Amino acid sequence: MPIALYALTAGAFGIGVTEFVIMGLLLEVSADLGVSIAAAGLLISGYALGVVVGAPLMTTFTARWPRKTVLLALMVIFTLGNLACALAPSYGLLMAARILTAFAHGTFFGVGSVVATNLVPADRKASAIAVMFTGLTIANILGVPFGTWLGQQLGWRATFWAVTLVGIVALAIIAAFVPKDKDAPEASDWRADLKAMAQRPVLLGLLTTVLGFAGVFAVFTYIAPVLTKVTGLSDSAVSPILLMFGAGLIIGNLVGGKLADRYLIPTVLGSMLVLALVLGLMSFAIHDAIAATIFVFLLGAAGFATVPPLQMWVLERASGAGQSLASSLNIAAFNLGNALGAWAGGATIDYGPGLTAIPLVAMLMPIGALAIAFWSLRLDRRQAALKAAPAGPALCG
Repeated sequence: MPIALYALTAGAFGIGVTEFVIMGLLLEVSADLGVSIAAAGLLISGYALGVVVGAPLMTTFTARWPRKTVLLALMVIFTLGNLACALAPSYGLLMAARILTAFAHGTFFGVGSVVATNLVPADRKASAIAVMFTGLTIANILGVPFGTWLGQQLGWRATFWAVTLVGIVALAIIAAFVPKDKDAPEASDWRADLKAMAQRPVLLGLLTTVLGFAGVFAVFTYIAPVLTKVTGLSDSAVSPILLMFGAGLIIGNLVGGKLADRYLIPTVLGSMLVLALVLGLMSFAIHDAIAATIFVFLLGAAGFATVPPLQMWVLERASGAGQSLASSLNIAAFNLGNALGAWAGGATIDYGPGLTAIPLVAMLMPIGALAIAFWSLRLDRRQAALKAAPAGPALCG
């Protein structure tokens, strides 16, 4: 893989840390700002919705810019947003800063995915996407546990100061190693792109992404309270267990990319089925420390095994749309799933049976995604059969 691909990985690492680190600090943020755990969890939902809104807006706004310029501008937004998080004096301003930071997220991964696939041969495109997304997995195996530990020791603001520094370093690495565009970006008609994205196959692909990832984040958003209040582990045990989640992310992401290069549709369906099984069994595992640790690892592996196949599936189904827009909207779909999952988990805590039931509620979401994927494929086959059917005999006048 070319070194430029690993420069994209560095940017993905920074964005991954700022997205996920808040999950290990919900207790600290809620105590410091005087809000409930569920309200602190909405900082994840707010970030995710910022990605949903920002992805199409930023992608359309920067469509004619050189791709390297776009990536650098997005890392500047990311860095300033984290600086604002570190300085935020209230819950409302922290939420606003998180949303500002999120505007860089979707377009970075959308444009970055296109750049990554253009750096490698056709039979390695899903693997290239997986390598870039490895930045997210390394963020979880190294950045998030360290950020959680730092926030517990020095206060949650120290974590955001550290992430601001990560943004500066990532900006420098991208500037040094990502090549300039050889050709000027092709002019695109955003209206035509949106029309192509509004086709049924694309929308069903995006909905599959939303529901699949909602299952992951319904649990992971509240993993710290689950481990401390249900499993009975100490606060200091949370960071080491998050290392297991990060290890699962790396393995699942790379395996999902390799399988998607060869068997795209079976990988989409199989990864969703495995995720549903892991979530269902996790409802029993969280009552035992060893079993809970194992299933945190399995959640990371199953959850991120879905990322490369879903990204490639939507890109293939978005025929006629700009690649950057299609890719960015699928990243927005992942984050809409994050928001839906965080909301569903919070509702289960506040209005339902509580923390112990979150994995079972989460399991319903990938099951729904699997059903939609099967339905979409059936409709595709029916449409292909209609196109292939011979025309009837002509009527004579």
